[in-house]
Amino acid sequence: MLRSDDEFSIGGVSIAPGEHRFIDLPITQLYHTPLTMPVRVQRGRRGGPVMFVSAALHGDELIGVEIIRRLLSLKHVRSLRGCLIAVPIVNVQAFLMQSRYLPDRRDLNRSFPGSETGSLAARMAHAFLKEIVERADYGIDLHTGAVHRPNLPQIRADLTHAETRRLAEVFGAPLMMNAPIRPGSLREYTSNKQIPVLLYESGEALRYDELCIRAGVRGVVNVMREIGMLPPRKSSRHFMDPVVAQSTFWLRAPSSGILRTTVALGERVKANQVLGVIADPYGQEEMPLVSPEPGLVIGRTSLPPVNEGDALFHIARVEHLHEAAETVEKFQTATETLPSVSEEPPLT
Repeated sequence: MLRSDDEFSIGGVSIAPGEHRFIDLPITQLYHTPLTMPVRVQRGRRGGPVMFVSAALHGDELIGVEIIRRLLSLKHVRSLRGCLIAVPIVNVQAFLMQSRYLPDRRDLNRSFPGSETGSLAARMAHAFLKEIVERADYGIDLHTGAVHRPNLPQIRADLTHAETRRLAEVFGAPLMMNAPIRPGSLREYTSNKQIPVLLYESGEALRYDELCIRAGVRGVVNVMREIGMLPPRKSSRHFMDPVVAQSTFWLRAPSSGILRTTVALGERVKANQVLGVIADPYGQEEMPLVSPEPGLVIGRTSLPPVNEGDALFHIARVEHLHEAAETVEKFQTATETLPSVSEEPPLT
C-alpha cells in the first residue's frame, strides 16, 4: 500500500503524488540501439494500492494493448488513489514482429524469474519483475488465444487464494477457472510471492474484438473500484456471477480434412453432440466430430483446414450447465448493449 508521502520510483525515475510519467525502462543494449520497455505510471494524490496492468507479454496478443489504451483515457483514472502502472507492450521486439515469441524463439512467459545477465528473454523477465511486479500489490495480465483460435472471455487465476478469487469474481468475465500454473510463468512467480494477479484471456492473436475489449476495460475498472483505487459504483446493480470451470478438455481432430463447425463460443454442448464435420474437399468422406461429454465451448479453431491431432474445441466442465450457458448469453448481450465504460466508438 502506497502512502501519499512515500517515495516511489521505477527505473530510477521518481513519480510524485498527482503526477503521471512515461518511462522507457532499460532492458539491454542491442547492436547500436537500446532496447527498452515503455511504461506509463499514473500516481494519485492520495495514498492507496499499487496495481500493474500489462499486455503483449506475447507479442501477437493485441487486445490487451487496446484495453490499456482505453483505460488510460478514462477521466476518472486521473483522480485515482494509489498508483497504476501500465505496461501496454511488455514484449516490444515480439510485438514489432507480430510474433508470440522473441527473435530467439523463447517464450517470455516461460522465462520468469529471469536474470540480469541472461538471455534477452531472461533480462526482459527480470526487469519486468524487479521494476514493475515487485512494486505492486495487485496485477492484471491481459492475454488472448492463439492465432486462429479465439477464446471466450475468461479469468484464469489461483482461485484457492481468497483475495485473488474475490477479485476474479468482481472482474465480471463470464467464466473463471483455477488454471494450472506453468513453470517459468508470471503467475508462478506472483503466486509464490502471494501477489494477487488475474490473467484475462479473450479473443485471438493478431485481432481486435470489441466485445472482448469492452469486457476487459470494464473488468479492470471493476477491480480498481473493489480495491479502493477508484470510487465505488453509484449504483449497486450486480452485473452477474461468473461460471466456475471445474476442469477443461480439448477435442482434437480424429482425421485431416476441411472442418465445418456447428457450435459457437460460449455455446452449451451435450454428450454425444456433433460439434462439426470433417470432410475431404471432394465430399466423398465425412467424419462427425462428437463431444464425449457435456460442457461449455470456451475456445475453438476458426480455420476450416485441419490436420489429424489439431486442437479444435476447448470445452469446460461446469456444474449446472444450463444456467452457465444463460450466464454467458447474459454477458454477451449486456456487453454489446450496455454503454461502454470509455467513450470510444465501437470497433467494427
